[in-house]
Amino acid sequence: MRLEPVANPTVTRTLSLPLLALTVTVFVASFLAMLAGANPFSVLGLIIDGAVGSKFAALETLNRATPLIFTGLAVAVAFRARLWNIGAEAQLYAGAVLTVLLGTGALAWPSGLLLPTIAICAMFAGALVLLLPAYLKTRFGVDEVVTTLLFNFVVLLLVSMLLEGVLKDPMGMGWPKSARLIPEARLPRIVEGLRLHWGFGLAIVSAAVVWMIQTRTTLGYEMRAVGLNQKAAQFAGIPVNTVLIKTALLSGGLAALAGFSEVAGLKGNLTLDLSPGFGYTGIIVAMLAFLNPIGVVVSALFVAGIFVGADSMSRAAGVPTYIADIMLATALLLMVLAIMLTRFRIVRE
Repeated sequence: MRLEPVANPTVTRTLSLPLLALTVTVFVASFLAMLAGANPFSVLGLIIDGAVGSKFAALETLNRATPLIFTGLAVAVAFRARLWNIGAEAQLYAGAVLTVLLGTGALAWPSGLLLPTIAICAMFAGALVLLLPAYLKTRFGVDEVVTTLLFNFVVLLLVSMLLEGVLKDPMGMGWPKSARLIPEARLPRIVEGLRLHWGFGLAIVSAAVVWMIQTRTTLGYEMRAVGLNQKAAQFAGIPVNTVLIKTALLSGGLAALAGFSEVAGLKGNLTLDLSPGFGYTGIIVAMLAFLNPIGVVVSALFVAGIFVGADSMSRAAGVPTYIADIMLATALLLMVLAIMLTRFRIVRE
């Protein structure tokens, strides 16, 4: 057998294969629920109800989707130019650290000026974290998969050191956490009394801006060209290394906004468990969205719904929440296969 490229995939082929992948994922989850001793149809119903079955559940799903949109956009931007950013987790924490440094009283500014300043500085910190791996790739050919992955551990250990040192809250009774942000540095709630904050609105705006950059600007065209074929792009006069550096700055900045929104919008301070793996999950979000920035929003809502619904399902049915992790892993693997079969057909020889 061999793979033969499909010149112009039909709309039916493009849509049916991903839908088939999601259907198979549902069957896998149902089978696992049966092994756990629960009714598979009941489990799936509980997941849906826990994700969108009430106003509180729906808003909690939006809340969980907020950092996933940022990290998904960061991955989608980088992967589009074939810059394999596996370090969104490090960039997220870099943005969170800058948010704490500036938001705990260092700047006595009004909220309308302080919040944009903190967000921009957080993006700058995240961009710098990815800039070094991008420079090593363009200057010395160092594999960015390795450097960005290792940066996750380096930055996390650095955050741990800071929370045990200069950032440690003196009123925190010895716990490794930072001081709380001043009220002017907090993102307001969208719905009073519930946890959803305006970080979600910022995430939606960011997705729209990324879409505009990718489809309506010269940089977006250059990013796509470099991603498709670096040698051809260079032959056409596109400065490949410069495009990769710009892509790294944009990608790192987007990932850092996830840290900014989690600290300024949800937590109010920085702890070592700020992210349960949002940077890694952003890779799943981006791949499920076919690296499309608008699709990232939909994909992040889907993934967040699974996580929130699985938490509710676990309490109601006594089924482990790890089923959600298996569902996401299965969905990613099958989606990658679906993407491949959309662009290629299997030919028997």
